[in-house]
Parts: sequence; C-alpha cells; structure tokens
Amino acid sequence: MGELTFAGIDGIVILTVFAIIMLVIGYYSGRGEKNIHESLSGYYLASGNLGIVALFFTLFATQYSGNTIVGYAPSAYRTGFSWLQSISFMTIIIGVYLLFAPRLYVIAKKRNFITPTDWLQHRFNSKGVTLLAIFLMLWGLGNYLLEQLVAIGQAVSGMTGGTIPYQVAVIAFVLVMLAYEWMGGMKAVAFTDVMQGIVLLIGILAFVAGGVYLAGGSFGSITQFIAENEPAKIAVPSAEVNINWFSMLILVGLGASIYPHAVQRIYAAKSEKTLKKSFARMAWMPLLTTGLVFLVGIIGIKLFPGLEGNASEQLVGVMANEIATINPFFYWIMIIFFGGIVAAIVSTADSVLLSFSSLISNDVYGKFIKPDASEHRKVMVGKIIGIIAIFGLLWIAWNPPGTLYEIFVLKFELLVQVFPAFVLGLYWKRLNSKPVFWGMVLGAIVAGLLTFTGHKTVYGIHGGIIGLTLNFIVCVGGSLLSSASLKRDPVLEEDLNAVYIKA
Repeated sequence: MGELTFAGIDGIVILTVFAIIMLVIGYYSGRGEKNIHESLSGYYLASGNLGIVALFFTLFATQYSGNTIVGYAPSAYRTGFSWLQSISFMTIIIGVYLLFAPRLYVIAKKRNFITPTDWLQHRFNSKGVTLLAIFLMLWGLGNYLLEQLVAIGQAVSGMTGGTIPYQVAVIAFVLVMLAYEWMGGMKAVAFTDVMQGIVLLIGILAFVAGGVYLAGGSFGSITQFIAENEPAKIAVPSAEVNINWFSMLILVGLGASIYPHAVQRIYAAKSEKTLKKSFARMAWMPLLTTGLVFLVGIIGIKLFPGLEGNASEQLVGVMANEIATINPFFYWIMIIFFGGIVAAIVSTADSVLLSFSSLISNDVYGKFIKPDASEHRKVMVGKIIGIIAIFGLLWIAWNPPGTLYEIFVLKFELLVQVFPAFVLGLYWKRLNSKPVFWGMVLGAIVAGLLTFTGHKTVYGIHGGIIGLTLNFIVCVGGSLLSSASLKRDPVLEEDLNAVYIKA
C-alpha cells in the first residue's frame, strides 16, 4: 500500500481508536443476548433480524474489501482506461444477486437455513454434492481470508510509516477481530460494517478531490497528459483484452454472488422487502466506490509516471503522502481514511472467518461428524476451528504469493463451479444430482489444472470460465439425458412449486 511517512504516532492513535470501537461494538452486540452463543442462527445470522441499514452496509463491506482500494487503484494505474471493467463487474454482481436472492430467501426463511450448502442438501439430497460444494466454498473462503490478512499487514505497516511491522500488524488486528467476533457474531460484524462503510465513503471522496487538485484541478489535463505520454493506456483495447474483460465479468459476477458470507447475508435479512431495498441501493455503489478508486489510479498516472511492478502497488500510499501536504484538513482526512481502510479490511476478514467457521460447525461437524450435537456445541466447534484456520493461514501471509489482484482472481476459479448447482437448481426442476456432482468435479479439475499450471487465461478466457462451461454442459446435458425419477419428497416439492418458473 505504501508508507504514510507523515502519519507516525497519529496513525497509531487512529488505529487504536478504530480497534477500541470494534471491541466495544462486539461487546455490546453480544451483551445480554444469550441466543447469540446458544444457536447457530443467533451467532451466524444475527437471528435473521438485520434491518435495512445494517444489511446494506454489511453487503457493502462484503462486496468491497480492502482489495478494492489497495489493489484496484494500482491495477487502473498499470492498465489505464480499460480497467473500467472493474465498475461493470461490480455492477453485474448485483444483477446476479437479484436473479436468485429473493427466491432463495423465501425457502431459506421457511426452512431455517444457516449455510449455503443447506440449500444444496435440501435441493439435491446428495452427500457428494454437499461435500464437494463445502470443499469448493472453503477453498474460496480460505483464499479470500488470506487476501485480507495480506492487506491488513500492508495497510497497518504502511499507515504507521513502518513503525508497526507487517507481522505485528497482522497479529494485532487478527486478535481484535477474533475478540469482537467471538463476543457478538454476525451482529457485531454487521455493526462494524456500518462504521467502516461510512468512513470509506467519505474518505474516498476526499482522496479523489485531493488527487485532482494536485494533478492540476481538472480531469481534462489528466487525460491529455496520458494521451501525450502513455497513449496505450487510453487506446482501444485489443481483441484479447476485450475477451478477457467479458471473461472477468462472468467469473466475478457469478463467483462473487455465491460467496458463502454473501449468501448468509441473504439469509440474515429481516424481510424480503428489506433484502430488495438493500440490493436496490447497492446498485449505485460501484460508481461511488470502484468508480472512484478507478479515478485514483488514473490520476496517479499523471502524478507519479513510470511506476512499475511492486512500486506501482504502493500507489495509494504514495498519493496519500502528497495529498496530506495540501493542508491540515487533508492531513487528518487521510489518516482517518487509512484507518477506515484497515477497519474495512478487518471487517471483510471477519465476515469471511464467520462464514468459514459456520461451514465447519454446521456442515462438516453438524452434518457428517456429530449430527446430534447441540447448537451451542456446534457454535463452539466453529469458533475454535476458525481460530485454528486463521493462524494456519498466517504463515502464508508472511510471504504473500503475488499481488493482491492475483490472489483475488485465484479464489474464483474453483468457487464459481458451485454456481450451476446453486442457481440453476432454483429455476429448473429437472436438474439432477449426479450430473451436478460430475459437472462440479470436471469443472473444478479443468479450472484447477489451468490455474496451477500457469495458464490462467487461454486467449483471454479465464481457466475458471472454461471449467464452468464444461460444468454447465455436463449439468444440463446429463440432466436432460437422465432417466432418473423427478419425484421429490413433499417438503421439497412444496418449496419448488412456490418459487419455480416451470421449465
């Protein structure tokens, strides 16, 4: 992220204040509410009572992590105007949500679902489908959590001018996160999301304003500079870049919409009306967040030309140092803003960890190891395994495997393979468990082989999309050819008839 050489002790003070606020929120979220720790729904879904403000901001925090600011601005700097795709693929996520979220919500509320795979088990009644989906979702969550741990270390170390080392920063804020999440569960996570969301929105507006001021006061001068000095960054993208753009739209749109922690926020909504209103407001957020971050990268091209590789990854911090010198107002806004970035990263990490532990406690432990365990015991198992998992990832975070953007892409390649089973199952009665299972298996194998052998894209198409195409072919073709009976148990049949468009 780059060091804020101006911050020093002020940065440490702001970070301490944010950490204390998070702990206070966690304490009051869990205080006097025994149900939070005694039931899966209470701890992981805030008992399904999130109102429109909390739901909106927790959806906002789920979609926009520390990677949005720390990782996307450098990508825009290196790529140029073709990085406008970041706005469109954040927008398409909302469209995909609306494709299935209202339907899923109706069934989830009726059947008291806790995790995404509760729906898959209810729909297909197949251990194979459920276990494979659990693995792919845990893979996606593990990668996402790793991304946030890396971002926490970079953000805190950069904000304090290196006074707090990377490793110390990660451990300190992981402990803060574990403490307030342990106390308040989903309720604490949602309320911390409200705090960091407000700070981020105000801070990014000030950041862009300061950057424009330093760059000459107008976007016209910025684009003219780019046209004269780096014309490739405003040129019409090549065919392969355009193909890659559409591939990324599909990969992110389908993959991010079935993030386990995003799906659980659908379950946690107080009502279907609350859910739809929150999504309606979320439709504007790509312009106010990803769009402004894109502008940060474009402004940086003029302010700091010639940055390459790791140097470009430090763009946000380098720009903040310059903006802070404008006047005392911008100085404190930058410090508070970067404190908000840290809080946002931690807030995203807590959502991922909460979902990770819910899959372990409700799905792995509760469905396959000890189905007769009490809900309190399942919650405790999830908490403990979550702690073990996060510290297991810390040693990887000491030496991060690539840029944040590379980590970001990696997690979708396998996670997106769950999409056909998850969403197509809401629309098509004939979809059969065996083709769904083998579609996921083959799609994941193809995506994994391409990704881990260095072929992240083939002619601009991501390996995950190639695997997903095969996945859909197997799911649909196999279901059409299947002679298996379409009869279902009365409970499932009632749910399907309530939400399906007849196919």
